[in-house]
Parts: sequence; C-alpha cells; structure tokens
Amino acid sequence: MNSIQNIFNQKENNLLSIFFTAGFPKLEDTTKVIAELSNSGVDFIEVGLPYSDPLADGPTIQHSSDVALRNGMNLDVVFEQLSSIKNTNNTPLVLMGYLNQIIKYGEDKFCQKVRDCGIDTVIIPDLPMVEYENHYQQLFDNYGLTNVFLITPHTSEERIRKIDSLTKAFIYMVASASITGAKGEISEEQIAYFRRIQNMNLKSKLIVGFGISDQKTFSTVCEYASGAIIGSAFIKSLDKDGVKGVSDFVSNVKKC
Repeated sequence: MNSIQNIFNQKENNLLSIFFTAGFPKLEDTTKVIAELSNSGVDFIEVGLPYSDPLADGPTIQHSSDVALRNGMNLDVVFEQLSSIKNTNNTPLVLMGYLNQIIKYGEDKFCQKVRDCGIDTVIIPDLPMVEYENHYQQLFDNYGLTNVFLITPHTSEERIRKIDSLTKAFIYMVASASITGAKGEISEEQIAYFRRIQNMNLKSKLIVGFGISDQKTFSTVCEYASGAIIGSAFIKSLDKDGVKGVSDFVSNVKKC
C-alpha cells in the first residue's frame, strides 16, 4: 500500500502536510527540518527539489530554490540526504519537482533513487496528462511510484474524474488559479469551488494547497477536504527563525 494511503487509513481528517525546499535555508538543513516536522506531528512532508524555473511557485518558494541552489543543492545531494534518514524517519515523504529535472537526471535513475530513499509518491506539476498516460504511468508503476495530480478551479469535470480514476494517493486541490503564496483569508468564491468538488463524491482524498498559511485557513479548508499543505508561510518562518522555529510554527497551525 502507498505510504500516503496508509496515512489516510489511520486518519481521515485534518491532515497537515508541510512543504519546504531541500537545502534551505542551509544545505545541511534538509534532514534537520524533516526531523523537526516529524517530531511536531506533521502527517506527511512535501520535500521540494530546488529548480531554477519553478513554474508553479511564487516568489517565496522561488527564493528558497535560489538559495538552495546557491548552497550547492542538486539531485545527487538531496538523494544522499534523504537516503541517510530512510531507516529513522517515520513520517511519509512526498517529492515535488519538475519534469525537466527527471529528464535531465535520467528517468530510470531518478525513479530508482526515489525508491532507494524509501519514497513512493511524487508531485510533478508540469507533467502533461498525455505524457503520463503514454509513458510515465508505466515508468512510475515499474518503480512502485505514485504521481499526484493537481486540479484548479478551472479544471473541467471530465478531467477531474479522469484524474480521480488514476489517483492512488490523493488529489492536490489547488485553492486558487495562481502560483503558491499566502493569499489571506479563504474567499467565498474558493469555498464555492471546494463545495463543488466535494459534491462530486470522488473516490480519492482531497488535499488543499496554495495559499494555506495559518490555523484559520487550515481549519477552513479542512471542512471541505481531508487536509492541507502549507508551504510559503513555512518557508518564511524558516527564513526568519531557522530550524529552531519549526515546532512553534506547526503548533500554531494545529492549535484549536
């Protein structure tokens, strides 16, 4: 069973995932951040692979990628770091990256390295559906990997239902038609979108991301989905307080 599916079997609601960029704020912080997040009770962790042209990411995460790359982070280093905690980390990890990184690194080599790290779920936002069906679905299956698809307020019902049929982990429900980054309070328009998707009665679990930044926005979206991912707000916290502030950040999001 996929590691994320296993999490859903243990907990159905209010799942909290935190995104951060590997190698930020310092090169050696990757495993430290994961350990702190795991100890703080995060349900699963999204590890971003720093990239020079992150199409889905806003200024905050772009900045973290720039810093990580300047720190010397690359795929070989991140795989080495993640492999080093394979036997000690108890919180499922999801890798988020871009298609060009896979192609340049070597598709089979990339997939094997992901599996060697004990990871079975990836998010590739710019992977076209046709490319997935024609090639990457079989490739990922060969290595026991699961791809997470994203939907937005503009995604057609036909495509959403197709994504639902292909999903083994969860559907990433992008909260707004925009790049990542805190947006303030959840709008009525967004709530109408969440309700519309909720009423489709999909078989897959829904996790909301993009613009979720604090306890209020987290608790709001959890009324319409199984949980949420917080990224930019956490990156800002890391930039300000470093690894020592991880526990407080998570506690503030989870508090009732």
